[in-house]
Amino acid sequence: AAIETIPDFFARNVESIIEDIGTPPNLSNAMRLAAELDWSINIRNPIMRWSSDGDNRLNLDDTTFVRSLADDAEIRSSDSEDMIVVRRDGYDFYLYQRSLDENAANLAVLYIGLALAGFVLFVNYFMVNRLLDPVRMLRRGAERIRRGDLSYRVHNDRQDELGALTDSINHMADSLQSMLEAKRQLLLAISHELRTPLTKAKLRLEFMPDSIEKQKLREDIDEIDHLIGDLIEAERLNDEHTALSAEPVQLAEFVESVVDQYFSYEGGLEIVLPSEDREFVIDKLRIRLLLTNLLNNAIRHGRDKPLRVEVIFHEGSASLVVQDNGEGIGPEHIDQVCEPFYRADSSRQRNTGGFGLGLYLCRLIAQAHGGSLEIDSELGKGTRISIRLMQRPPQISAEDA
Repeated sequence: AAIETIPDFFARNVESIIEDIGTPPNLSNAMRLAAELDWSINIRNPIMRWSSDGDNRLNLDDTTFVRSLADDAEIRSSDSEDMIVVRRDGYDFYLYQRSLDENAANLAVLYIGLALAGFVLFVNYFMVNRLLDPVRMLRRGAERIRRGDLSYRVHNDRQDELGALTDSINHMADSLQSMLEAKRQLLLAISHELRTPLTKAKLRLEFMPDSIEKQKLREDIDEIDHLIGDLIEAERLNDEHTALSAEPVQLAEFVESVVDQYFSYEGGLEIVLPSEDREFVIDKLRIRLLLTNLLNNAIRHGRDKPLRVEVIFHEGSASLVVQDNGEGIGPEHIDQVCEPFYRADSSRQRNTGGFGLGLYLCRLIAQAHGGSLEIDSELGKGTRISIRLMQRPPQISAEDA
């Protein structure tokens, strides 16, 4: 038999194993060692025959010598299996590997236990996920409402506390939507009603003799008229059913035609166009309004420094960039400057920049064309506003389909 069938650990530590069992043998220690080492231990003398596990498959009375380990310990072989035999103080100790069947049974028990543990973990994971699904759905719904999608409602078919919480969030969205719609309708109605007295004021102004006061009054009336126009246009664009009067145009050529009106700007105006133009489907009136607002804003805050307008084509879209070298916008205001009536300096004087509707309207126009508005600004260095436009607005593509 091959000596290698006895692990080196047992050959080197047989003395400490036998000492742990003791003579006369402590059968409790022997049973513990057999379990820890996963080996069979047999102990014999003329009046006892003890086995740790009842494994009597080997003929211990008919063994062949293999080699010595110590004065009273040796390796012997029986039926082609090696064992350690120690004869001490009238006791014979036999240490050998458990049968393959028993090891297989132990492994089977281990695998079954692991499989059961895995199954229990899977069931627990599945159940916890099912419990958390309504919470996740509620969180997603609340996040959409927080971002301004007040038309979204969280689906609810539960009758428990989570169902009650979902109903509360949906009712809150209903209330917010109703309040904002009422505010929008009121603002729109007031804006329309203001047009009548404003028209009368313009007519009466024409009968006044020319003077500095008349000129200032005309500027004030024009500013109010412009504000009302922006309010009405913004509310129209806020309506998701508003249709664009879109038509195909050569975009770079169109932008150049709008910018040409501003070349008298004292600070200097540079326009950069791509070498080849592309056709885009846009609402010309609204894109003209967008560019006009951006340019007026840049001139107002540009401190008579150079302005730069650039058209950049991408795959399926384009960027319209307006950059000034003025006072810039503080980082704490970047996220709010596109909100209606928001002003970084909180004033409403004409010489500091209008009423805070220009960028809000520009963002709405860009979004109506399936695009976006991005602002990059640094105090004291200027502001760069980039409008991303799709080659065909989504609602136009949907109508064609």
